[in-house]
Amino acid sequence: MKQENCIFCKIARGEMECVSIFENSEFKVMLDRFPGTPGHTLIIPKEHVEDIFELEPEKAGRLFQLATQIAQVMKKEFKLEGMNILQNNGTCAGQTVFHFHLHLIPRHEGDSVTFKWKSTEPTMEELENIGARIADAL
Repeated sequence: MKQENCIFCKIARGEMECVSIFENSEFKVMLDRFPGTPGHTLIIPKEHVEDIFELEPEKAGRLFQLATQIAQVMKKEFKLEGMNILQNNGTCAGQTVFHFHLHLIPRHEGDSVTFKWKSTEPTMEELENIGARIADAL
């Protein structure tokens, strides 16, 4: 399924330019147009998938296998100190382009990228209840 006005669908169809790193029949890997750090890379499925909730598990596995390969190359080539792998789903989670995309963000000590949240302190009972709900639903 394609979306006519989706920026990532347009890129996947070759209607918009990007700096492409790799592509196959399922995925396109490109540099982020507005990177957090140099080398910030995106992996998108060519088929329109809004978010992780619509992504087939088998395709997600192939995507993450590709992400692992790219991350290993980037670490070697750019002598990375670390990497964030980020993926947002839904407006409240920071998703702004509603086509699944995985960020590979190269990290070096002192760069300008931050991810912060206020940690909570649930009781073990609360954690066990949440864990049981998820496990039971699987």
